[in-house]
Amino acid sequence: MPNNALELQETTRLTGFVERIIFHSTESGYCVLSVRLEEESNNICVVGTTLHVQEGFQIECKGEWIQHAVHGKQFKAFYLAFSEPNHLKDIEKYLSSGVIKGVGPHVAKIMTNAFGRDIFDVMTHEPKRLLEVEGIGGKRLQAILSSWSNHGHHRHIMIALQSYGIQGSRAAQVYKCYGDDVLQYIQENPYRLIADIDSIGFKTADDIAKKTNISHDAAFRVQAGIHYVLTTCSNQGHCAVKIEQLIEKSAELLKVPVDLVQSAITHEINASHLISNQIDGETVVFLKHLFYSEACLAQNLFDLMQGRPPWDAFDIPASFAWLEKQAHLIPSASQKEALMTLLSEKVCIVTGGPGVGKTTIINSLLKLLSQKSITPMLCAPTGRAAKRLSEATGYTAKTIHRLLEFSPITLQFKHDESNVLTLDILIVDEASMLDMLLMHHLLKAIPKHAALILVGDVDQLPSVGAGQILRDCIESNVIKTVRLTETFRQGKDSQIILNANRINQGYMPLKHNKTSDFYTLYLDDPDEIKEKICDLVARRLPNYLQLDPIQHIQVLTPVRRGSLGSLALNLALKNRLNSQSFPQITKSGMTFSPGDKVIQTVNNYDKEVFNGDIGFIDQIDTEVRKLLILFDDRLVSYEFNELNELSLAYAISIHKSQGSEYPVVVIPFCMQHYSLLKKNLVYTGVTRGKRLVVVLAQKKALAMAVYQESDRRLTKLKQHLYQLTADETVVGDV
Repeated sequence: MPNNALELQETTRLTGFVERIIFHSTESGYCVLSVRLEEESNNICVVGTTLHVQEGFQIECKGEWIQHAVHGKQFKAFYLAFSEPNHLKDIEKYLSSGVIKGVGPHVAKIMTNAFGRDIFDVMTHEPKRLLEVEGIGGKRLQAILSSWSNHGHHRHIMIALQSYGIQGSRAAQVYKCYGDDVLQYIQENPYRLIADIDSIGFKTADDIAKKTNISHDAAFRVQAGIHYVLTTCSNQGHCAVKIEQLIEKSAELLKVPVDLVQSAITHEINASHLISNQIDGETVVFLKHLFYSEACLAQNLFDLMQGRPPWDAFDIPASFAWLEKQAHLIPSASQKEALMTLLSEKVCIVTGGPGVGKTTIINSLLKLLSQKSITPMLCAPTGRAAKRLSEATGYTAKTIHRLLEFSPITLQFKHDESNVLTLDILIVDEASMLDMLLMHHLLKAIPKHAALILVGDVDQLPSVGAGQILRDCIESNVIKTVRLTETFRQGKDSQIILNANRINQGYMPLKHNKTSDFYTLYLDDPDEIKEKICDLVARRLPNYLQLDPIQHIQVLTPVRRGSLGSLALNLALKNRLNSQSFPQITKSGMTFSPGDKVIQTVNNYDKEVFNGDIGFIDQIDTEVRKLLILFDDRLVSYEFNELNELSLAYAISIHKSQGSEYPVVVIPFCMQHYSLLKKNLVYTGVTRGKRLVVVLAQKKALAMAVYQESDRRLTKLKQHLYQLTADETVVGDV
């Protein structure tokens, strides 16, 4: 690693004294400290996060030595703990640092000379003795004691939080939430932290509870564990959990008797914190917000279906003739039939695999509606999908968050049932990616007179969040569904489409030929697969196809970790494609440099860059500690401390690739991916490729994936929709 890169080295522990506070943010807790190590004369620079620090404090830190590109050698601490100083020089520095009102450098020196190491005991237990110090009178004494009392209270809180394992930025969050009563809140019920602090989950709260001597079978601990199990299942896509599974999983997690879990579930249901319901005759339990959101989603969807579309009836033969003559769109017989359905229904679904003309149908519909006084809007769940939709239709398409005008400050959407969108028809592309909560918010903002069209491939991976909106809507048989099967894109002989359809039907891909656009290479050794991927991406495919390996080739993988996960593949591919680009900066073991392909891993509404967006590092300025990244045609600035939002993107997960297409995709499948080997995973991966798909696999792993259906998610949207059409029951809002 070159000297101007940030280089991570081994973890170590240091103790010393805070000589100077170079920088400290009271908001984030980030600090830069000049620290004098015990028995050493030279100071070191320590960077880390802490809510409270003063010059003169004794410090214990654990972390890593790094070589900063501008500031040189630093100690990057992931753990910081402080205590009052015990050396006279440090006591004097501490007292004169400004932390105690009424005590400047002169008075601090006299106080230290008068009482030595006993000064803190004197201030706490015999404060009137301070009047013996020259320059301290009654008024100054009161100022000193008031400041010392406040400081002592704050210091006590910080030490207590550290004893619970809460430190750094997390301690800042906790203190900001609860204020001076924080310790009381934690001692009464540390599990409240789970709901109030984003960075704290059940296991962290449980560790804190052990240190506060809370009973292992305390009712609120059992209740928190049940909510944690339900939340974990929702993170896996389920809206509910069967009650038997909830009891079993909760008892296993909590290590308590089953009857305690059953009693706690009953209490939470009776208190309306959880909802008990039925799905297909089985008793299930919902988190409250998921139950009502799913029920309201169904009601709003049902309400939207009522009435006629917001346009006059079309003369179908004349309309199709106009499309062919004026718009130069010539729909096939099956596409004409689909268009007739879209023109006659207020809510409709268009589904089908790659190349079946979903975009052609939408373009044709938009052309026809342009002849009426109709206001359309287009959106998609991700930025990449919205951009593709804009390019395909010529209409502006937005992400759903941008369409609803999500505020990162209030964490609310501007548009809802009280402030609906101004539109007559909304077209939502990549609808397989819609999770239940996002769809709930979207439907609330659609005016009741408007039409809605959901477009997507139901056989792709479902949403990352809870729910399976597209599948449930189709299987309810309540919403008119157009299924497109006739292949148009890339020519009917495209093996990408042929093999995608075979995989979707549970068959292995066909053997390739010399003119194929789909290659399958079977290899037994994962290391050999990795070597082959690197060689294909860096040398063989760019030479064969005359394309840029970074811009045009995308490696997709089922997982993040492991030798064929995105982390390992990114390191290997960067080493082959962009290892000599400088300057370099390393964050969390990942090195970035100009020219790197990167992916945004969280939504950043301030920058208008969203989870899954791919960009290219344009430049790195080590002086001002910033990067410029090109996302499509827009340069976006990142501070060095924002690099945790980014990851290298030479290889990304198949989940992250949804909504995107790439000229060439290369995909490994191996038995180390065992838990994720499902048919819809393979299908989603191979349908991302436009020009060429290369699959490198252990044959057993690919066969397992192709033959194995994905696990069904436990949701109730289908039943809600069916019931609403049966009795038109009205469901209340959240």
